[in-house]
Amino acid sequence: MSSKLSAASVQVTSPDDVRNVVLIGNAGSGKTSLFEQLLKSRVTGYRGEKEDAERAAQLYLASLVTGEFQVNVLDAPGHPDFVGELRAGIRAADAAIFVISAADGIDGAAQALWDECAVANLPRIIALTKLDAGHADFDTSVVEAQTKFGEGVLPTHVPTLSAPGVIAGNIGLLSLEEHDYSSGAVVNRKLTADDSHVEAYRGPLIEAIIQEAEDDGLMDRYLEGEELDTEYLLDDLMKAVATANLFPVVPVASNTGVGVEELLRLIEHGFPTPSLHPNPHATTPAGEDLPNPPTDPAAPLVAQVIRTTTDPFAGRLSMVRVFSGTLKADDVVHVSGHRARPDNAHPDHDNDERIGQIQVAVGSSLEPRAQAIAGEIVMLPKLTSAETGDTLSAKSRPALIAPWDLPEPLLPLAIRAATRNDEDKLAGALQRLAVEDTTVRLARGGGDQLVLWTTGQSHADLLLARLTERYGVKVEQEELKIGLRETFIAKATALGRHVKQSGGHGQYAVCNIEVEPLPRGGGFEFVDKVVGGSVPRQFIPSVEKGVRNQLEKGVFAGYPMTDLRVTLYDGKSHSVDSSDMAFQLAGSLAIKEAANAKTVALLEPLDLVTVIVGEEYLGAVMNDLTGRRGQLLGTDAEGRKAIIRALVPQTELSRYAIDLRGIAHGSGTFSREFHGYELMPSNLTEKYSKANS
Repeated sequence: MSSKLSAASVQVTSPDDVRNVVLIGNAGSGKTSLFEQLLKSRVTGYRGEKEDAERAAQLYLASLVTGEFQVNVLDAPGHPDFVGELRAGIRAADAAIFVISAADGIDGAAQALWDECAVANLPRIIALTKLDAGHADFDTSVVEAQTKFGEGVLPTHVPTLSAPGVIAGNIGLLSLEEHDYSSGAVVNRKLTADDSHVEAYRGPLIEAIIQEAEDDGLMDRYLEGEELDTEYLLDDLMKAVATANLFPVVPVASNTGVGVEELLRLIEHGFPTPSLHPNPHATTPAGEDLPNPPTDPAAPLVAQVIRTTTDPFAGRLSMVRVFSGTLKADDVVHVSGHRARPDNAHPDHDNDERIGQIQVAVGSSLEPRAQAIAGEIVMLPKLTSAETGDTLSAKSRPALIAPWDLPEPLLPLAIRAATRNDEDKLAGALQRLAVEDTTVRLARGGGDQLVLWTTGQSHADLLLARLTERYGVKVEQEELKIGLRETFIAKATALGRHVKQSGGHGQYAVCNIEVEPLPRGGGFEFVDKVVGGSVPRQFIPSVEKGVRNQLEKGVFAGYPMTDLRVTLYDGKSHSVDSSDMAFQLAGSLAIKEAANAKTVALLEPLDLVTVIVGEEYLGAVMNDLTGRRGQLLGTDAEGRKAIIRALVPQTELSRYAIDLRGIAHGSGTFSREFHGYELMPSNLTEKYSKANS
């Protein structure tokens, strides 16, 4: 085993000295245990990090030195609620170790993670864990991975057993070398006996490598039985890995470290350097194209904030990937933050800011460094304006890299401050939450509720814990109120009469109105048909104002009214006692008089919902949407995915982010957008009338 070194002993002078790797896998796959083993193998005195809810929910960075390279290892959350952190890790990394549990197989959630990598064309090695489970089997797991992920999945190593179910090491299929971990130190020796199990995997691997090399002569030599040079094959294998055409499978044991050295060798020689991995496209803040940022320390600076953490005492800490140029301590850089969708919590901004200290990961701790060059991932403390996704660039040539796609938060959580003291602190705490976690959205819901939009139950629980434990703010959850509307469903006439006599001037106003329904989306219309001056001209706007005020309050269940026309056609006035306020009150009373159970009904908001699931879940999802009173609009197919579109009442969608995950076994995603209002069924009217009373 290689001797353990400090990351501080490698001074990065070229992007080729760096490897940026993200670990990706389901929660429970053994991913974080593998992360710990990688660090223990190279970082002296590393004892591991405490596993808690915060650790499991965020992108975590540590560095190690292997050979002549500094390897920045990012541990990405495996839970679907934190896919935003996963995408941040994919943006920061140049390749991935994809962790699969042989004991649990490849479910919909694992398929979704693989698809995330495929979209980014990220090179991947598959680490196959938990082979020591009683029902786990290497051959079965490889076949499943090839079925789910494609024929490019090929083992480069096969496990060796010291006893049934006990992984002692592995055999390299190209080198035909056995790596034995059973003594606690890796012992390497040449395989001396023929092994049919090895040959069953070795032949297809060599053939795939030759096909990737596109060398007809090499294939002929192989088919004629010539033993090909191992180093030549390894070189072609690494090229195929770097271009995401082949995905080596390595058996590992996260608890003992079996396979760790083989993974590290593949990282060193098979994963692309930052120079070989394409950088994100850059524009000016105004949107004009810039040349693609080269991974060159001498080029103008282009870097991106990958994630932000905040602490009530220490302030912000920003993880930054440098794509181009050199970042130096005390530099003044340009900070650009522009989002695809307007976001009140994250307004667009362009400003200059001075960088303070630069810190690099040494193991899991941070040490200061004078500069960071293209290809490095560093930490910058106390940036005041830069947020997750923002671009840092040279002041002389401002640049903007578009942030990665963030998941839409679709699980609403209605909250209120527990006490007056908490109410005073809540706004500031929520603002800090939004800075740290860009998947959070704050909004006002029905009844002016404060609604925290989250990506799922685990995300919601984490945010509530942060409010309490980090910021000392206690909140209480309350039932979500949906923004219903009231409308007239039948024509009605009514008289609004406000007459009061008192000492001095009295109050006198009478108005006659007709109310009739408008088509959905018609809004509100006010029509003046007064003739003969029965309502003086100066008081007609007063009647309209009174009507509008009452419509905002509702007349039936306290919801605003819409989709109706009010016609003022007659009335009475008094030369002394009539006034603006009297006619406002008369207009309000007239609307109330026109409303009754036969003329007024509730409208509920409908969303256009688009669901994407594996085709095997199509029927279950459609049945569920129908049960939610959804109107199915159609389905489409896209590869192995089914796309379902439906109009669904918002009252049926409050927990859909959780329910869909259960129906589709973690593989389903959906989006929703407001479509319009439709009449609520009469059997539900009473329930929602009481809810807002």
